[in-house]
Amino acid sequence: MSNSLKSSTIHAVSWSFIESGVLKLNQFIIGILLARILFPEQFGLIGMLMIFVEVAQTLMYGGFSSALIQKKDVTQTDICSVFYLNIAVGVITSGLLCLIAPWVAEFYKQPILKNLLRALSITLVINSLTMVHTAILTKEINFKLMTKVSLISNSVSGIVAVLFSVYGFGVWSLVIQQIASSALRAISYWFFHSWRPSLILNVKALREMFGFGSNLLFSNLLHTAFNNGYSLVIGKLFSARDVGFFTRAKSLQEISSPAEILWRVTFPVFSKIQDDPTRMKRGMKKALTGTALVYFPTMIGLAVTARPLIISLLTEKWVQSIPYFRLFCLAGLLIPLNIFNLNMLMALGRSEIFLRNGIINKILVVIAVTLTWRYGITYIIYGIIATEIISCYLNCYYAKILVDYSILEQLYDCLSYLIISAVMGCIVYIVGLLDFKSVHVMLVTQISIGVAVYISICRMFKLRAFMEVLEDNLGKLPYFGRAS
Repeated sequence: MSNSLKSSTIHAVSWSFIESGVLKLNQFIIGILLARILFPEQFGLIGMLMIFVEVAQTLMYGGFSSALIQKKDVTQTDICSVFYLNIAVGVITSGLLCLIAPWVAEFYKQPILKNLLRALSITLVINSLTMVHTAILTKEINFKLMTKVSLISNSVSGIVAVLFSVYGFGVWSLVIQQIASSALRAISYWFFHSWRPSLILNVKALREMFGFGSNLLFSNLLHTAFNNGYSLVIGKLFSARDVGFFTRAKSLQEISSPAEILWRVTFPVFSKIQDDPTRMKRGMKKALTGTALVYFPTMIGLAVTARPLIISLLTEKWVQSIPYFRLFCLAGLLIPLNIFNLNMLMALGRSEIFLRNGIINKILVVIAVTLTWRYGITYIIYGIIATEIISCYLNCYYAKILVDYSILEQLYDCLSYLIISAVMGCIVYIVGLLDFKSVHVMLVTQISIGVAVYISICRMFKLRAFMEVLEDNLGKLPYFGRAS
């Protein structure tokens, strides 16, 4: 990378990690408090509705925000046209959710869902006011302001949700949290950011971006519908309580994942080097090994310590979500490969491949659910893992053609981190077999030993990504400074 791009990338990654770390910690704490006060079935009710809200949100997104990021020479006309389109689609989709709310309640046999969905539809109109701001800041790789906005909106809305849950508002606490978060985010963006729309709406500008954006729209619609469709299937075939266990396990894994950071940072960075396949390959390699260094031990460590972790944080009433959480963590190991390869396709403007792979993935999902639903939720998750493995291969396949970075080379680059993480996981698992006085002591002991073992092995074998971290950031510390 050039020095300027490297500097901006490091700055963006730093702020994204700060944002993600603080936000995830905030979500983690708020989630724990709400899980202790509320019941699985109340989380399950919201989980049943998220497919409708997320699909509507994706329709509003329309792929045009990504088109703004990918396009090299963006004008005020382009930005304003997308802004007004977002507002129009936000109002329309919000109205559609209000219209279908009675049908949704009847589908699940849960009358309360009608009013819950209508209340959640408000967030679509509010979010439509901020999507352009997010695209502008992402294109500029400026995550400092986005960090401030996210901290304000998530922290305050989380506190509001906890207060409402304490005073007996039940599931409505979760709805209020969503609305408050959207409103605070909108207010903050318009207060802190200088961009303002002009009275410009150019259909030609939208048409020019539609070719790229439409493929992403359909692909994102498929992904959103099917990603949230599991909750719809489980909610229909099982119960709200089962949906609660499923969604809580999934969200807990997602809080532990840097997927959002990887999506936001690598797409604009890859877009800036889209004309240089050699630099693109180097960027992907660097991103993959750096992510594997931290991400692989995190996911394996969480899978191994799932029982003491969930019991300590969420109490015994959530114990049924433990096996689901473990499986989601193992499935999450594929996330870096998927994200970097998909962002490479988008950065190169190959949204038609992005869409094609998405369609294949959803066909596989339908097959997997059809074959597994009758055996229970655990087998549905097995099906998810199987489809993700196949999809990961498809996503990686085109990297060889476009930037000469084959799937075998990608796997080789991150193999050492996976092996060391697996060794660490085995040791932590054995430690968990010992007799502890409490799950709290067990959890602290397992985490401490796991971190010490992983760092020691990485230092012993002097893995490249690990040594770069030491040289760049920890060289002044006495112990690490002697690493070489």
